[in-house]
Amino acid sequence: MYDRPELRDAHNRLWAALRANLGFGPESLSSPTDMASFWQSDDLLFGQTCGMPYRTFLHDRVQLVGTPDYGLEGCPPGYYRSAVIVHADSEIGEFGDLAEKRIAYNEALSQSGWAAIIAEMEYADMRPSSGLQTHAHINSAQAVSKKLADFAAIDAHTWALMCRYQTDLTRSLRVVHWTSPTPALPYICATRFDAQAIFHAVQNALNALPLSDFETLGIRSIIKIAKQDYLAVLTSSSPCNLFEHPE
Repeated sequence: MYDRPELRDAHNRLWAALRANLGFGPESLSSPTDMASFWQSDDLLFGQTCGMPYRTFLHDRVQLVGTPDYGLEGCPPGYYRSAVIVHADSEIGEFGDLAEKRIAYNEALSQSGWAAIIAEMEYADMRPSSGLQTHAHINSAQAVSKKLADFAAIDAHTWALMCRYQTDLTRSLRVVHWTSPTPALPYICATRFDAQAIFHAVQNALNALPLSDFETLGIRSIIKIAKQDYLAVLTSSSPCNLFEHPE
C-alpha cells in the first residue's frame, strides 16, 4: 500500500526474505489496479489492505495475518492516524475551521483519507461543503497545494514519506489537525493459507532485513490486532450521502 518508487527495492528484498521463509510463493510482488478483486482472490498469499475495506466487506472473506507497526508519533503500536493538511497560506487554523470547506480525498473506502476525518466532523456536527476524489493521497496533497481543495486527510506514514521525498510539495502545506488513531493497514491472506505461518515468516523476514531497509520502509515490527478492534472503528457517511454531486 506504500508503493513508492523510493521504497521498491526495499519492498522487493522484504518479499524475497518472506518467500524464502515460507518456502513458496510468487517470485516477485505485483501491483494490481483492481484492488477489490486482488484482495478477494483465492490465490492471495500476502497482501495489505486498508482498515475500511476490511471492516466493510473483507473481514469475512480473508484472514488477518498481522499489522505492521510503523512507530508513528501519537499512536499505539500498530495504529496510525491522519494528518489533516491545508495550504500553507490558508486561513484554516484548527479543526473547527474545516466546516463547509472543500475536501480532497483519495477514495470513499479509505479510512485515512475519508472515514477518519469525516467521522470526527460528523461527531462535531460539521461537514465539508464539497469533495474532490483524487484516487491517491499524493493527488489529494497536490490538489490542496494547487488550491483545488481546502483540505485533505493524509495517512500519517504516507505524510512522513512525502515529507522525506517530496519537500517541494510539503513546504506548500501545513498540518492543522491529527485524527484519532485507529488500527493500521493490516496484512491479509486468502482463507486457504496458514495465516499464523505467514505471520511468523514476516517476523523472520523483518529480522533478516538490513538496517537501511528498516529505515527506508519504516516498519518496526509486525503485531497482532484483533479482528473486533478493526470492526469497532466507526464508519462515516459516504460522499454520495454528503454531496449531491460527488466528484
